[in-house]
Amino acid sequence: MFNKILIANRGEIAVRIIRACKELSITSAAIYSEADTTALHTLLADEAYFIGAAQSSESYLNKEKIIKLAKEIGADAIHPGYGFFSENADFINEVEQAGITYIGPSAKSVMMMGSKTAARQLMKQHNVPIVPGTTSPINNSIEGVKIAKEIGYPILLKASAGGGGKGMRKISEAKEFASAFEATKREALKSFANDEVYIEKYIENPKHIEVQIIADKHGNYRHVFERECSIQRRHQKIIEEAPSSFVDEETRLKLTVAAINAAKACNYYNAGTIEFLMDKNKEFYFLEMNTRLQVEHPVSEYISGLDLVKEQISIAMGNKISFEQNDIKINGHSIECRIYAEDAENNFMPSTGILTEYSAPSGPGVRVDAGFKRDSEISIYYDPLIAKLILWAPDRSTAISRALRALDEYHISGVITNIHFLKKVIASPPFVSGNFDITYIDKQLDILLKKSTDLILNEEEDAAAIVSALLKNQTKSSSVYKLINGNNNRWEEQLYE
Repeated sequence: MFNKILIANRGEIAVRIIRACKELSITSAAIYSEADTTALHTLLADEAYFIGAAQSSESYLNKEKIIKLAKEIGADAIHPGYGFFSENADFINEVEQAGITYIGPSAKSVMMMGSKTAARQLMKQHNVPIVPGTTSPINNSIEGVKIAKEIGYPILLKASAGGGGKGMRKISEAKEFASAFEATKREALKSFANDEVYIEKYIENPKHIEVQIIADKHGNYRHVFERECSIQRRHQKIIEEAPSSFVDEETRLKLTVAAINAAKACNYYNAGTIEFLMDKNKEFYFLEMNTRLQVEHPVSEYISGLDLVKEQISIAMGNKISFEQNDIKINGHSIECRIYAEDAENNFMPSTGILTEYSAPSGPGVRVDAGFKRDSEISIYYDPLIAKLILWAPDRSTAISRALRALDEYHISGVITNIHFLKKVIASPPFVSGNFDITYIDKQLDILLKKSTDLILNEEEDAAAIVSALLKNQTKSSSVYKLINGNNNRWEEQLYE
């Protein structure tokens, strides 16, 4: 049994873990930087400790300070959340050497899955389908051009230690290879201290589908179904769903079996996610494994009734998984919207400042995981994620309507947010129909940012009601799309004028 858990993170994920600790009667200990003195996680935790300057390297990424503090305050365990040290094998080793339990997988599993090339080799050995390409780093552009010709263009050059969309370039023809190879190696070295790159076949217009898995230290493995994560900008997810409307039961069975096999291949335990690319024919390929809790874990919680953070803590204590696979069924549909302080019309540039007004939505089927409150500061030092809006409904149509209603209830001032952009995406016919892939935002960006003024709605009319009608009538009327855009634009002007 844990008496005290130190949370080596900040923002909404720190708040999420604090709440789980409180419900388990475990003392939560937060750390905070100079920039987070009055942050929500600092105020909500049972104990809070100053860890260093605002720069991450001096605070949330200072492993010596964090581990020393954990020992001094008598913490039984450290929960890393996501980001920062959550996928750092050296940190895991040092935590465990200090006699403290790490709430997550083993350092060995993290190392095995941290290298994309090593992970591809491992998946191939365990019959998990991988994207055609190399399973070891390429040494030079001459070798790369030869391999790319054999695979067939377009291809992707990817950093072996990469993640978060960094260290990745699409190459459409041989003459682009040499310069892209050198640029990718430079970016990989700068971002990951490792300049190894490899080649993958570029899958045209794929969906990004991932499977939530959980395993214990007794060799038990479970999945919590799949998530649809294809709505991305700059390879970063902004809207996620569970389950995927594209995945049928037969495909789901194949997908979840492959995910469990992937986890078994690295003797994994605790929560993790296996990510796949899926083509239009529902053929899927291993992309990578995230050896941590995902940002989008709440949609899996909503449709399954599980608390994944509590499950993580229990498994770290040495307990078996609390449920059998047949105990959980898909119940309804869930959508998550990431609320960012960023300007969609200015290349999604982060927006910093004080939240002079912050009022979040509520009501049936609405959950908000926030890391900020009114008067909180969105600083230059960290990711500009303000909150996650998570919706649940009995079906996808109602979840879409509920998402639009809830987004309408947000009132945030002091920074520019992506709320109006999220509304346009969710109300668009491709999203409503489920006919989208990871290229959707890139291809439709001009349309999504366009201000439509040719149709004006009355004040009482509501985008959610229009989408409900759209779904009910199974129509993709362009006039309805213009009405929705018109409503969003008027709302946007009211919010920011």
